[in-house]
Amino acid sequence: MTASERARELALAAAQAAADKKAQDIVIIDVGDQLVITDAFVLASAPNERQVQAIVDAIEERLASLPEKAKPVRREGERAGRWVLLDYVDVVVHVQHSEEREFYALDRLWKDCPTIPFVDRALVEAE
Repeated sequence: MTASERARELALAAAQAAADKKAQDIVIIDVGDQLVITDAFVLASAPNERQVQAIVDAIEERLASLPEKAKPVRREGERAGRWVLLDYVDVVVHVQHSEEREFYALDRLWKDCPTIPFVDRALVEAE
């Protein structure tokens, strides 16, 4: 079963919030066929801990402001700020320091899963 419409909505909103805070390498992976616990992963990275936290804050703020509000049921890694995980049940957001992103390579781990297309709104407006 591929990602639900709600999962897509949350993932795209999270990805745009991350992009607005200058996150790098934003990818949305549809893991619905592989996992029963979630439909999609949003992966984003930043070069330092402060930016990781800023991205996490922006994502939480954006998803809480949706018409159908979303709050994470669980947060992991905020104290260290190197890899923060936000679990929204339908979507799990991973905001990683660039070094962790390279080392753990979640992109490669889930490479057989389809991605959900995401284009930063700022890039579209610039064209």
